[in-house]
Amino acid sequence: MLEKPRAEIAVIGGSGLYDPGIFEEPREYKIYTPYGEPSDFIIVGKVSGRSVAFLPRHGRRHRIPPHKINYRANIYALKELGVKWVISVSAVGSLREDYKPGDFVVPHQFIDMTKKREYTFYDGPVVAHVSMADPFCDHLRGIIVEKAKELGYPVHDKGVYVCIEGPRFSTRAESWVWKNVFKADIIGMTLVPEVNLACEAEMCYATLAMITDYDVWAEHPVTAEEVEKIMKQNVERAKKVLYQVIPSLPEKPDKERCSCCEALKTALL
Repeated sequence: MLEKPRAEIAVIGGSGLYDPGIFEEPREYKIYTPYGEPSDFIIVGKVSGRSVAFLPRHGRRHRIPPHKINYRANIYALKELGVKWVISVSAVGSLREDYKPGDFVVPHQFIDMTKKREYTFYDGPVVAHVSMADPFCDHLRGIIVEKAKELGYPVHDKGVYVCIEGPRFSTRAESWVWKNVFKADIIGMTLVPEVNLACEAEMCYATLAMITDYDVWAEHPVTAEEVEKIMKQNVERAKKVLYQVIPSLPEKPDKERCSCCEALKTALL
């Protein structure tokens, strides 16, 4: 019987990132949860001596669309492994001229426009109202931005991420609203409820978002082929950022810079 794996850091890979390719001694594990199966087997290995878990959000070969991902099983499984830090990698569209395809964004806020997902672990009889005023770990965000800059990559240290249901892309009218009414900076389909659940699990969470396209406000229809082309160019750079970030993380989060690790302190009723 295999010994139960342990990991202090997790990477959730988005579109294009189905295998981190940076692990030493990688092993695959099937994790069972009360919420069903995670998106795929979880790879656990070492990066510069740190124990890291990797989970492809859409499953390998991108077989799960964003609105069908079992987010609760994914986050529960990572928590079961002992994860404290979660680095999410995702593909996004840009809602600003100066946030260009190929750039990285480390968002600081989000707007939720999803419709029919499982948003919480607390469906009763225990109820929790977790504060999401500052949804991302500022400590982890700062480390990601710092390492991306050291590597010379274009990175924006703030961004408002509007999360839509998917799997379709926006209409022109919707894109105009996200950009000009909501004043959002980037758009994607997978942040929510992943970030909500990580907060409920008291794990420090941040997103390394890779811009693949301008959304249709720019009078340029988005295609899956276009997204895939730019994503391939960005994936190797994302891996290099991860390789620098992981060994830089302290053993424990800085509670002065992030409340993720104590999110339930005032949330349970």
